[in-house]
Amino acid sequence: MDETTNVQIIILKNDEVLISAIEEVGAEIGDPNCKLTSPYKILGKHETDKPPHERLVPWLSDYTDDTELMMSSESILTLVEPHKALIDAYLKLATT
Repeated sequence: MDETTNVQIIILKNDEVLISAIEEVGAEIGDPNCKLTSPYKILGKHETDKPPHERLVPWLSDYTDDTELMMSSESILTLVEPHKALIDAYLKLATT
């Protein structure tokens, strides 16, 4: 993964917060149209007292070894730009 990758904070409609490289892909209506590469969940403050860049855990790693996951954009509430510390922490984890 290079520095030009589109890394975003992804806030899902179910209140989960992820950080991931994300790419919109062409799809049929109703099919997943977002590709997440190496998604990590950002644990909430109620789950740990660590700062956000130390709260990254692989998303769905209990269920799959896949590092590229497809998601429907309908599951996403919003996308925001992460702080530099979060991007740096994510890139370090995602490229190891």
